[in-house]
Amino acid sequence: MGSLWRIPAWVPRGAAAGALGTAVVGVFVVVFTIVDMVPMDGSDALGLVPVFAACAALFVRREYPVTVLLLTLLASGVYYPFVVADGPLFVTFAVALYSAAARGRLVIAIIVGAGFATAVGVAEQRSGENHLDDAALFLMFGWIVAVIAIGGMLHNRNAYLAEAHRRAEEAEHTLEAEARRRAVEERLRIARELHDVLGHHLSLINVQSGAALHGFARAPDRAEQALDAIKRTSRDALRELRETLGVLRQVDEEAPTAPAPGLAALDELIAHMARAGIGVRLELPDGSPPLPPAVDLAAYRIVQEALTNVTRHSGAASAVVRIEFEERRVRVRIDDDGRAGAGGSRDGRDAERPEDTRGAAGGPGGGSGVAGMGERARALGGEFEAGARPGGGYRVSATLPLRREGAA
Repeated sequence: MGSLWRIPAWVPRGAAAGALGTAVVGVFVVVFTIVDMVPMDGSDALGLVPVFAACAALFVRREYPVTVLLLTLLASGVYYPFVVADGPLFVTFAVALYSAAARGRLVIAIIVGAGFATAVGVAEQRSGENHLDDAALFLMFGWIVAVIAIGGMLHNRNAYLAEAHRRAEEAEHTLEAEARRRAVEERLRIARELHDVLGHHLSLINVQSGAALHGFARAPDRAEQALDAIKRTSRDALRELRETLGVLRQVDEEAPTAPAPGLAALDELIAHMARAGIGVRLELPDGSPPLPPAVDLAAYRIVQEALTNVTRHSGAASAVVRIEFEERRVRVRIDDDGRAGAGGSRDGRDAERPEDTRGAAGGPGGGSGVAGMGERARALGGEFEAGARPGGGYRVSATLPLRREGAA
């Protein structure tokens, strides 16, 4: 049924429809005015001047509503008192009055309409002739009020539709910006996960492959042990990579059932480090309380990335992982000895790990490891520090709140 009331495509719209309506009104006024003048034998021919002026002015009523309103008012004021023929010039004034109200000039339309009605009423009372009877006079007043009211209603409707359209566009832009922000955050989260998963295991594989290459000639047993460690580490890396990619493949399905790693998996992580030749001591209180999943995962990833950086620095032979529980937060600290090795002095160590010094400061060109650890801690509303210890070595420290209070 809705299609039966659809406006045909050939029907003019907008400015074209307004121009067509104005032409119809102009033809109507001019034709009926000439018809009324015919019995006068051309004596009122000059009365066509204000008629043509008022009809022509209606074509620009959209651009100049107040000017056209005053011009049609002036034309009516000149025509009706001095021209005997009773033409429908009042229609042009009504159209101009409606246009002024519809274009938002409601106050001016009310003032002009009230002034016109008052002037007509006073002139009719003082005139010796009865141009309008009482019914026609009140009907004219009613038409003036109706024209202004309809024009004001149209203006309010157009203003409401424009505001609704603006808000819809603003809401759409807000949704697009929010979607872009969430996409960026998700990409950063995925990048951190992949960096932590692959970086740790690939660093161990790199260390063990170097040990295997040197061990074939000098210590075959150590080479076999290193190859076994490479096999285990690569298998774990593939497993965690499949789990991470499995999350990305989920659209409407449930997430993988494998739990995310947490502090409970630190023993396995430390065993990996032992196979890489790095001695790690874990200081974890007995009976430690369970952590929220997000905090548990962040703490594990921070420890994992810190130990990965230890393997990248050949001068560090041991590290200590301390987990301390407080009332509303958990503190994670990783210290390594940082003995001089391939890098030489303490300055050499820093040169070997540029991502620690620059990434911690957030400078350009720094690695993403330390920056990623800081992002994890601050995303939960925690604090993060990384840098050289006064007595030698390197320290990574993170404080994570058990409840998300001030996420950055």
